[in-house]
Formats: sequence, C-alpha cells, structure tokens
Amino acid sequence: MTTRSPYSARTALLAASPLLLAVALTACTPTGSDSPEPTSPVVQLGAPGESNRTLSPDEAANLGSPEFSEVDSAFMLAMIRHHQQAIEMTDLVDDRTDDRDIRLLAERMSVSQQDEKTQITTWLQERSVPVNGDGSGHEAHDAESMPGMLSDDQFAELEAATGEEFDLLFLEYMIQHHEGAVQMVDDLYADGGGQESATDQFARHVESDQGIEIARMQQMLAERTG
Repeated sequence: MTTRSPYSARTALLAASPLLLAVALTACTPTGSDSPEPTSPVVQLGAPGESNRTLSPDEAANLGSPEFSEVDSAFMLAMIRHHQQAIEMTDLVDDRTDDRDIRLLAERMSVSQQDEKTQITTWLQERSVPVNGDGSGHEAHDAESMPGMLSDDQFAELEAATGEEFDLLFLEYMIQHHEGAVQMVDDLYADGGGQESATDQFARHVESDQGIEIARMQQMLAERTG
C-alpha cells in the first residue's frame, strides 16, 4: 500500500489557497455598479422647546457652517452687561451676611460669571465686534434694557440690607436675574440667532447652568421662609 506524504497534502492545500481566496473575495464583493452607497442622516437640532429635524440629502449637501449674525452680537453684548450686574450683586455678600450657604453660592456664581464674561469678550474680539467698557456703571442697572436686570431702586435696596433681610433679597433678586438670562437665550433663538456653533454652545450652557442655580436658590429661599 502506498502512503501519501503529509508534505504532499500540505503542498496541495497551499496551491489551492489562492483559488479559494479569490472565490471568497468574489462572493463578498457587490456585483454591478448600481449598488447604493450607505448614507447617515443629518439631524438639525431644534431650538429650546422645538423638536429636531432630519434634513433631506439635498439640504444636508448645501449645509455649511453658519456664521454669526447681528442677533448673536447683540445677545453677547447684552449678556456681558447682564453678567456684570450679577458679579456686582455677589460682591455685596461678604460684608452683609454670615450665612455660609449664601456666601458659598455667591462665590461660585462670581467665578462662573467672570469666566463667562471672559468667554464673551474673546468671542467679540475674534469677530471684531466693538465692546464699550466692561458693562459696569449706571447703564448696567437699567431694568428696561434686558430681562431680569435689577432697577436702581432694587439694587440700592439690596445694598442697604444686612443679615437675614439681605439673604432673602439676594436670593429673590438673583432668581429674577437668572430667569432674565434664560429669557434672553429664548429670545436669541426666537429671533433666529444661535445658529453659529460657538454662540449656540454658549447660549445652551447659560440656559443649563442658570436653570440649575435657579432651582437651588428656590430651594434655599423656601428653607428660609418656610
């Protein structure tokens, strides 16, 4: 009986491998040139309170990177004044209350508002939008200029208060101030702004951050008036 060498079997298998590979590749390769190419849907984020929308292929193809608008510039210029008044309010805290929670809250707010003012200033400078001052002074206390701003009388009342009276006024007026900032974000989108990526990110951050702080201050106010 003839015994077949294991080397002969291996040689035969290696010789057949290219053919097997070619068959396998042929089986995995689409036939014809009309095979559709896979596409991913492009979803356009809706403004706050509105649903997202899936763009058609033609809309997606024509979609560029939106540039900032005059609405965006007006929003940023107003917001820098708005933030400045919040910082002035927190500056009153140390000399008027010993409430630890109020002091910690004011400290966190001062840091975050200063950081956001720096972001706004950078945004304006990069787009060559003129900035008049830092938003401080009498004009920053004009209640009619934008939502939530304290009037001169309200600010003077806060400035004159101390102790528990100051704590309650600070929380009440800062809630008012924060709610105004959220309203400004809503107005930005309602007026067609916020399409530029950087503006949109900043506005959504303001809305989220101040919304969280509003809830916290409402809780603190309830604890002190309950």
